[in-house]
Amino acid sequence: MTIEPIARFESPFRSKFGIPKQSGLVEELEGRIVFEPKFRNADALRGMEGFDYLWLIWSFSANSHQAVSPVVRPPLLGGNEKMGVFATRSPFRPNGIGLSCVRLDHVEWETPRGPVIVVKGADLMDGTPIFDIKPYVVYADCKPQARSGFVDTTPIERLRVVVPEALRVKLGEKEERVLTQVLSLDPRPHYQNDPQKTYGMPFAGRDVKFRVENGVLTVVDLVDESL
Repeated sequence: MTIEPIARFESPFRSKFGIPKQSGLVEELEGRIVFEPKFRNADALRGMEGFDYLWLIWSFSANSHQAVSPVVRPPLLGGNEKMGVFATRSPFRPNGIGLSCVRLDHVEWETPRGPVIVVKGADLMDGTPIFDIKPYVVYADCKPQARSGFVDTTPIERLRVVVPEALRVKLGEKEERVLTQVLSLDPRPHYQNDPQKTYGMPFAGRDVKFRVENGVLTVVDLVDESL
């Protein structure tokens, strides 16, 4: 089988750092699906607006090395316990293929780049190649009583996020809300916990500088990347 990207994803994240580790964790996080020129045909999207959610099949294109280990260390478990790669959603897989469920916000039908799909809650980096799009169908895809392995017994912990007023004025209300939700998921690598270290996360054209201590993440600067 030979597959090719049908589209690219546009996201506030220009690097892997800070991207939510699963789709839906930041529900308001907006992104756009822009089709490659040969697939910019509105007929291919006919009927799409009748669905609330979409499945995206995409490539872990930013992974720089081939995955060879049969086990990985899920961040949800603090990176301290190994699980089989096929029992996790790790991006380091024999075939670097991702699967995400995103909420369809709307379709921009008339743009210079053809129809563009606007979605929310995605966990994709800017420029990610998308191989396919399928509608989410409740009777087939929703299994509310299903077990979720170690995920069931390991709740997601969120940090308290503090954005000083002097920096809040640089953000719009929606942007601040989305950024706060992203930061609350703790973008740091699981093996780093230095309260004196200042981290930087590219987000929506800014370099977000922050520190973490005692469960509180404090934004210390917002630097415009164009400067």
